[in-house]
Amino acid sequence: MYMPEDIQQLIAQGLPGARVEVAGDGHHFEALVVSDQFTGKSTLQRHQMVYRTLGTKMGNEIHALSIKALAPGE
Repeated sequence: MYMPEDIQQLIAQGLPGARVEVAGDGHHFEALVVSDQFTGKSTLQRHQMVYRTLGTKMGNEIHALSIKALAPGE
């Protein structure tokens, strides 16, 4: 079972320099990700970037993830 800290670490590794906060109960998670890399990107593009950091774990070990992806200052 994945814990919020595990998901937070995966996202932080995949998006260096991002501020990442993840909460959850082991089944459902919420992530707040603030990254310069999101500047000029659509919400869909931002979510895809976060999903890529999780690879095949998304939909398998991680079943539900709500994402709030922001550029600094938003």
